[in-house]
This record gives sequence, structure tokens and C-alpha cells, in this order.
Amino acid sequence: MTKFWGGYIILLTLVCLGLIVWLLFATRKGQRPDQTDETVGHSFDGIEEYDNPLPRWWFMLFLATLAFGAVYLILYPGLGQYRGLLGWTQIDQYELEVERMQEQFAPIFARYTSMPVEEVAKDPEAIRIGQRLFATNCSVCHGSDARGAFGFPNLADDDWLWGGTPERIKETITLGRQAAMPAWLAVVGDKGVRDVSGYVRSLSGRDSEKADLEAGKTIFQTNCVACHGPEGKGNNMLGAPDLTDEVWLYGSSMLQVQQTVRYGRNGNMPSQAHLGEDKIHMLASYVYSLSQEEGETVDVGAHRSEQ
Repeated sequence: MTKFWGGYIILLTLVCLGLIVWLLFATRKGQRPDQTDETVGHSFDGIEEYDNPLPRWWFMLFLATLAFGAVYLILYPGLGQYRGLLGWTQIDQYELEVERMQEQFAPIFARYTSMPVEEVAKDPEAIRIGQRLFATNCSVCHGSDARGAFGFPNLADDDWLWGGTPERIKETITLGRQAAMPAWLAVVGDKGVRDVSGYVRSLSGRDSEKADLEAGKTIFQTNCVACHGPEGKGNNMLGAPDLTDEVWLYGSSMLQVQQTVRYGRNGNMPSQAHLGEDKIHMLASYVYSLSQEEGETVDVGAHRSEQ
């Protein structure tokens, strides 16, 4: 915060407090000291208010509130860049609470960190901890059940873009991933997009929808094999998906596949290195455990794991 805005906040706060004090005393000074049957002259939903002074206890309560506010602003930060006499800050309080939690839970994390991911993935207590970490850091993209959504990978199946071994999962969580499917419209044209999209769909047994499969195959062999391989099986090292299965991250309809080929796709898995090695180990164990459970593969355009 700059000095200008700090001073502006201080001035605005003090002026507002001063006006409140003035209004409180000014209105009380003009009131009758005794009780009266006269009203203020207005009706509020059929209710009329007597023109009597504010009760003394109510007036004193206002003063006590203002005094408390003044003391608070002296002791704690609330006036621009002024830190308060006690020197308390939200950041210091947060760091103190984090330090306390680290001391409390560090032994638990240390015990599990010394175990292989495969063993941790079988421990019910560890899974519960990993599930809470997942809910806090990952569910916003992958969903609370880890089954993803359109453009966000399903982590509960056995299909992995970047590999599903414990080492690869930890690497993905720690470093993040940047997937890039280039746009091919300028290279192959509209007809080429349609033909290669039909060919790609045919690799998983889908209808080519009147596309020229031979032409599409030629385009695929010329432009796509470098990432997806000659048979379209993908490449974990590059994060290139297998095009021959039933799992589609951005949808498998002809229109959706053409959209992907025509304009490309860019997926980003952010790095979670800020969690620290111990929490990443727990999180990787939980994600790994999900893929060890057999589940149904549903083609809703959102079930290709990115890990």
C-alpha cells in the first residue's frame, strides 16, 4: 500500500468516526429531557414513533462501542499502514497457526513419507488424509470424486496421459504439466480437418461420418505420429493421449474432435510444489489408490487422466 492510500484510509476512517460522535451528541442535545406523547410526525407501516430522548443505557452503549473501536485501532492495524502498538498482523497469526499445525502433524506425515506410495495407498488412515488434501487442493478441477469434467482428467480410471506409476504421479503433482495440441486448420485445411478427425474416430471404432479415411490416414501419418505414434497409442513422455480407447478428454463426437484438430487444445496442470514433499507424497498415494479400483469407463468427453 502506498503512502497516499494509507493516508487516505486513515483520514477517511477518522473523519467517519468523528462524524458519528458528532451526530450522536448533536441529536441527543436537541431532544426533550422528559417523556412526551408527541410523535416524530411520520408513520412507518402504520407504526408511529414517539419523539422521546434515546434511553440513557442505549446512549452509553453507543459511547462504549466507540471507545472500544478507538482502543482497537490504537492496538491493532486498521489505519492504513499503521501496525498498531501490539504489532499484530494477519500474516504473523497465519504463520503461527501453520507452525503449530506442522508440529502437530509432522510426525504423522514423516511416518507415511518413509513408506512407498504403494503401501501408503493401502492404509485407510493415510487415504483419509490424502482425500482431505485432494478436496482442498484438487477438487476444484477434478471434482470431489476425482472423476473430472470436460477438459479436466478423470483420476479414478487406469488411463494416464503422463504415466500412472507412483513416480510419474508425484512428478506431475510437484512440477505440473503443460499439454499442447497444436491447431492444424492452417496446415491441412477444412477438408483435411474433417478427414483426419474421421480417421482418428475410426481408430476407436467410431463412425467416420463420410470422411475420407485414406486421406485422413495420410494426414495422420504425416503430421500426428510424432506425438501419438503410428498406431495412435499415444506417448506418456509427451502427454499425448491414446486415440484408440474409449476415453476422451474433450469429447469424441465428430464436431468435438474436429474442434480439437482445427483449433488445438492447451491443458495446464499447475505445480503443487508449495504443499511440500510430505503432503505431495500423501496426495500421490491417494490418487494412485483411485486408479487401483476398477470403475466404469464412461465417455462423457471428460475422462482422460492427465497425470
